[in-house]
Amino acid sequence: MKCTDVPQFTALQMEASRFRKDPKLHLKHLLADAFRCQGLMAVHRTSSAFEEGSRPTSSPEGGGGSGGGGDSSNNQDYLLRRVNSGNLDDASGVGSISRWSKSGSGRQRRIILDYSRQHVTGETMELLFDLADKMGLTERMNEMRSGMNINVTERRAVMHHVLRMPRGYNFKARCHPQGDVVLGEVHAVLDRISRFADDVREGRVRGCTGKELKNVVCVGIGGSHSGPECVYHALRGDADASRATEGRGRTLRFVANVDPVDFDLNCRDLNPEETLVVVTSKSFRTAETMQNARTARRWLVKALRKVAPDLTEADVVSRHFCATSSYPGEAEKFGVAKDHVFPIWDWVGGRFSVWSAAGVLPLSLHYSFDVVKRLLDGAHDIDEHFFDSPLGGNIPVLLGLLGVWNSTFMGYHTRALLPYSHALRKFPSLVQKFDMESNGKRVTTTGVPLSFHAGEIDFGEAGSNGQHSFYQLLHQGRPAPADFIGFMESQSRINKDYNNDDQEGGASSDGWGAELEVSGHDELMSNFFGQPDALAIGKTLNDLTQEGIEDHLKEHKVFPGNRPSTSMLMTKLDAFALGQLLAIYEHRTAVQGFIWGINSFDSFGTELGKVNAKRVRAQLSASRRRQASVQGFNSSSAFLLEAYLSHGRASR
Repeated sequence: MKCTDVPQFTALQMEASRFRKDPKLHLKHLLADAFRCQGLMAVHRTSSAFEEGSRPTSSPEGGGGSGGGGDSSNNQDYLLRRVNSGNLDDASGVGSISRWSKSGSGRQRRIILDYSRQHVTGETMELLFDLADKMGLTERMNEMRSGMNINVTERRAVMHHVLRMPRGYNFKARCHPQGDVVLGEVHAVLDRISRFADDVREGRVRGCTGKELKNVVCVGIGGSHSGPECVYHALRGDADASRATEGRGRTLRFVANVDPVDFDLNCRDLNPEETLVVVTSKSFRTAETMQNARTARRWLVKALRKVAPDLTEADVVSRHFCATSSYPGEAEKFGVAKDHVFPIWDWVGGRFSVWSAAGVLPLSLHYSFDVVKRLLDGAHDIDEHFFDSPLGGNIPVLLGLLGVWNSTFMGYHTRALLPYSHALRKFPSLVQKFDMESNGKRVTTTGVPLSFHAGEIDFGEAGSNGQHSFYQLLHQGRPAPADFIGFMESQSRINKDYNNDDQEGGASSDGWGAELEVSGHDELMSNFFGQPDALAIGKTLNDLTQEGIEDHLKEHKVFPGNRPSTSMLMTKLDAFALGQLLAIYEHRTAVQGFIWGINSFDSFGTELGKVNAKRVRAQLSASRRRQASVQGFNSSSAFLLEAYLSHGRASR
């Protein structure tokens, strides 16, 4: 069934028309309704017990999400579940949210989702929940959790959430008839990675010349590149991750682009004797990855033979390469030692592979397996929240429904991802990768063309850098719904180490302290809190008149406002929280696909360009080797190819 066939679709179209036409529904008026705002928030809490590894029974509080990774024993888990307004700690509203929720003697992490700056009311959300009900959202979620082949075009299960399940999780009893076997295989690979990473980090596994392998170069593209790279940068400032690398001189680099400049810039300053290359390709045939893998092999062999002339290529590859692939035999043919090949299952999509050996292996080599395990734990916490929590307080579900609302009904086709954390500067491009590849589809799961455009164009930048880039457009040009992400604590100690209060007598000796009114993190978060209201409320001509703005500047300084956004406030950014954040956005993408009735887990749209590239590659090879003329291309492509080849001939 297509989502356009259900009556809720028509009702939502009418609701969207009302928001576009009725000035009383401008966000500046909606935000004046405290009761509405209170009802459009959700809170997810993670208990300290869950973080420490135990699994308490979940008991959703006031509709604000699960208590953190608990079991639900009844069969009502997969019925449509929703809650009324009031998703906060109690009915007293926003002010009742204390900085930390208490659980015994421990402090709880919280994720607060505020979507009161979206063009929705309680009635709008009920219509969206009704649409979700008609489209079988909870049934689709259950099928995903249970390992059914919801990737219908490729006849595969979608089970990247299984990669995050802890040892001993009763996957068989809860979801999957072979769950104990599947989870056993997952943890067998994790155990191998843990041992191998520890052996490399402690110097028990060394390179051909006996030196420690301190440099890791990841060769891969797509999800096997963007996921691990995002995590690497996000954890560089985390205290635990930093301690795991402190004093070890470890380096982690990523080579994805087939442009040789990428390899050159990443490897030119590395000592080949101390370098381990991780090649990631599910098929071990990805053109760009294998080109870079061969380049790495030639680079290592040439350099190491200068030190030890008797070394063979097989010696170098067996000691300086490891691989992750769904086809271990192909990696072994390349020369990788069997013990250094780590499998990826076909039920793990490449764009979700950061949780597999593709991400866990290189990140464990750099940060240690213990740190990466925290990443998996955080993602599993959200998995439990996603699959078990009532829909009204379910953060990924809410984000997914709002995405459908903005894209399909309100007519917004872009989305800005705005993490107010320098550590998350790679996060927008990662979400862009898995969201646009997943939901950029033109037909339903049954092959029927859609009557609307699915998917969104994702873009973004870390705050506050983005404010000096595209925020001009967001405020006064083309509107785009925005996701603001912020943290209560900074990763950095710089404000603690250089706080004015630490100076003798409370004054700074270098003079700058008098101008420092807030910490750097508070300055950052001042923008996190200020920008959404500026987008929503705007500034009118009357406001400008009262401010005494000159007449010729007034129209230039009008801000229309009424531009939607969502704010997500988390406690702190560490490996656990990063796992939570990535899982939230993965599940958000799945929810939108389920509502639209599309297959979010294939990616045939990436293939045609590659097919054409093979033809071009064959032509370039023939022209370079045999001076063959350019044939079989349209006139435009033929002209450009001739120009490209003639330049190469002239440069000789």
